[in-house]
Amino acid sequence: MDSLDTKALHLLMRTGRATWAELGQLLGLSAPSAAERVRKLEERGVIRGYAALVDPASVGHPLTAYISVSLASHRDRAPFLRAIEKMDQVAECHHVAGDDDYLLKVRCRGTQDLDHLLAKELKEKVGVARTRTTIVLSTAKESVRVPVTEEGRGQVEAGERGERRHRKGTARKTNAIRRAQDF
Repeated sequence: MDSLDTKALHLLMRTGRATWAELGQLLGLSAPSAAERVRKLEERGVIRGYAALVDPASVGHPLTAYISVSLASHRDRAPFLRAIEKMDQVAECHHVAGDDDYLLKVRCRGTQDLDHLLAKELKEKVGVARTRTTIVLSTAKESVRVPVTEEGRGQVEAGERGERRHRKGTARKTNAIRRAQDF
């Protein structure tokens, strides 16, 4: 991932509906070249998809809560994850380290909806031993943006860079030996 990829990602995270021409102008590329660069980011899984950002309160789900979940047994993990996948109220599900097994971010119509989710959907059906719930009073910042820097590349890319440096170093040594042998 180079600086043009980083610039493209920053623009797309801010303005996902930018045109190829707008993206190309920012990157100093033609529209087709910008589109090709984004296509490669999509193929590599850097860009996972595109979506509209919907205001939860506007669609009847103003209550946000975080639920820490402890499963009764590790055997309950697969059924729990399958059930969570089907629950529309669950916006995020994270496997976490610490006292609990999972942290859920949920969007509900209100406290009765949250109570139903906790009592009927989680505790009765999917092997949840314990939950701890924190209700969000207000949100100062919520973002889908990810910090992206050219230096912040993944481990695979860092390994690839090291491998390329090794190959270049080996090539330099080989060339130096050849030059020395020419004398």
